[in-house]
Amino acid sequence: MKIVHLVPSMESGGVEQVVMELGSGLSSRGVENIVVSGGGRLVPRLEKEGSRHILMPIGKKSISTLFRIGALRALLQAVRPDILHLHSRVPAWAGYLAWKKLPPEDRPGLVTSVHGFYSVNRYSAIMSRGERVIAVSNCIRDYILDHYPSTPPDHIRIIPNAISPDQYHPAYSPSREWLTGWFMSYPELKGKFTLCLPGRITRLKGHLDLIPVVRQLLEQGIPAHAVIVGEAKKGKEEYKNEVLRAIERSGVSQSFTWTGHRQDLREILSTCSVTLSLTKSPEAFGKSTLEALALGKPVAGYAHGGVKEQLDAFLPEGNVAVGDTAAMANLLARWHTQPPPLPRQIPSPYNMQDMIQAHLDVYQELTPYS
Repeated sequence: MKIVHLVPSMESGGVEQVVMELGSGLSSRGVENIVVSGGGRLVPRLEKEGSRHILMPIGKKSISTLFRIGALRALLQAVRPDILHLHSRVPAWAGYLAWKKLPPEDRPGLVTSVHGFYSVNRYSAIMSRGERVIAVSNCIRDYILDHYPSTPPDHIRIIPNAISPDQYHPAYSPSREWLTGWFMSYPELKGKFTLCLPGRITRLKGHLDLIPVVRQLLEQGIPAHAVIVGEAKKGKEEYKNEVLRAIERSGVSQSFTWTGHRQDLREILSTCSVTLSLTKSPEAFGKSTLEALALGKPVAGYAHGGVKEQLDAFLPEGNVAVGDTAAMANLLARWHTQPPPLPRQIPSPYNMQDMIQAHLDVYQELTPYS
């Protein structure tokens, strides 16, 4: 079986991580994976783990992307994949139009993955046009059916993102060398009740809500310290500056550490006391929260979206009403005194091998003789 995946870039982010995991997992099962993207820092690892990468700028929201339709059509004719898997809206439009220009008998099976709560419009509707539509959570399935009712319900498959239990488990501990380097870089974290907020520096992630949470904990004598892991991409610097100004006004600057982009999130999650999800808008899934839970670390999050689904299953106590920073601070204060019980392992369907097999099953629905 041969799969062509279209994604804007292979730089960083949840979609890119899923494509990486699919490339590695499917390649190990004898599936040929070809990833078409604008490139990025993850490409060498992608290729090392068995996928082929084709550089093509198909992620820009501009007329130039439409000029790639002919090149994509030629690529599909040359490669003749069994499946064309579309992972993001701009590449999906280019890929879909290239697919439609093929003779019907030459078209590969068409799969789309809905990785987020996209704005509801004709532009986003492309993600519901697959012959099979993968939703990363139950709430994403509901979103598709609510906003794109022409999507046949029996075309939708729920496949949550997942973790590898051999890499994410409660007994995991970073190496002594890593811990030494971490505390050399951030000595202010020693002995603190560390609250990790991972993800890109965008308003969606709720950094401003973290400020009153930290302040309330400090007022109770709890040595709280926020660890913000993620980068501010081009165009988001002003938001980061807004957060920095708000932190300074609150007088808690000494209790915030910004790490920027890191390649060692697993180690950071396993070292921090609690991982938080403070998004004002629901997350489609929430990969880092699942990773933290799998590592045996508590997670507290606003009770909506994919994070709520995880907490309902594994740690219901971690659910907090959206925007209720006082309740969040009170919960964390209790956990500082008495950490909550956590699952010994993350069961199906959140196991990586389950996720890989579920995608393979979907592909085989459209290519029964491959």
